[in-house]
Amino acid sequence: MHLCSYEFEGQTQVGLVHGSGIVNLSRALAGELSAHQPMIDLITRWADLKDRVAALAEAPADVTVDEVHLLAPVPRPGKTLAIGLNYVEHVNEAIIGETRTVPEHPIWFTKLGNAINGPFDPIVLPRISAMTDYEAEMVAIIGQRCRHVSPEQARKVVFGYCVGNDVSVRDIQKRTSQWMLGKSFDTHAPFGPWITTADEVGDPHGLEMQCLVNGEVRQHSNTRLMIHKVWDQIAQLTQVMTLEPGDVIFTGTCSGVGAAFNPPKFLKAGDTVRVEIASLGAIVARCVDEVLGEVPDELTDDGAKA
Repeated sequence: MHLCSYEFEGQTQVGLVHGSGIVNLSRALAGELSAHQPMIDLITRWADLKDRVAALAEAPADVTVDEVHLLAPVPRPGKTLAIGLNYVEHVNEAIIGETRTVPEHPIWFTKLGNAINGPFDPIVLPRISAMTDYEAEMVAIIGQRCRHVSPEQARKVVFGYCVGNDVSVRDIQKRTSQWMLGKSFDTHAPFGPWITTADEVGDPHGLEMQCLVNGEVRQHSNTRLMIHKVWDQIAQLTQVMTLEPGDVIFTGTCSGVGAAFNPPKFLKAGDTVRVEIASLGAIVARCVDEVLGEVPDELTDDGAKA
């Protein structure tokens, strides 16, 4: 099944996508999903609601995909975690003059909530950098509260998968050993277009993925080439923290990022970035320059209230 979050007539809803139509699950399951976090509620209660949702697969659509504004499937995830250097071909490509070897331990970082972005919303290029880059990635959505799971158990806690773009501002990322700032600019974690449930995907380690910029194929690989498989990623994370329904994991990118070209091919205003993964769909974003805002009148130069 394909499950989405969307805005329509000023309301945020969750829906079941079939073809070009969407069945409004917020209406069909009225009173059972919160208005605040309906997708997380749906994921949390999936064992009880799955059969009822499946029965709606042939129901008439309430709206079409083209009529709504698709949001990130989980608009406000509790945690958004991402793994770096998870494809050998990406490890081996030089980025901004740096050469590397496969790290002894997986490299983890966070993408903060402000970075979450819809699957077709613009990517904002920050005014402080000209080095914004793309990274095609498969995204895993956690379906159950879990801690200290084994790799064998991990496959049971994944709710589904999405297409993602780990947008990265390279000069900010490389200033320090900590990548969080360079990975957490506003709009720099688009994913979607919907969640494809895990039962439909089966083994996620065999999906073709690619990224195109203005129609030019920049990245092309297969998820079977991950160094650390999804199950291993989850097993490691749960040794450290409790994962919750709706948590998001960006599972790593392949070679072909803009920083690896000579000269580099960073994103510019007007560029269109398309990331697509077999069985999961595609997300598309147009790049726009950051619009400078004004400092509110009630703030002084030092940021204190006047």
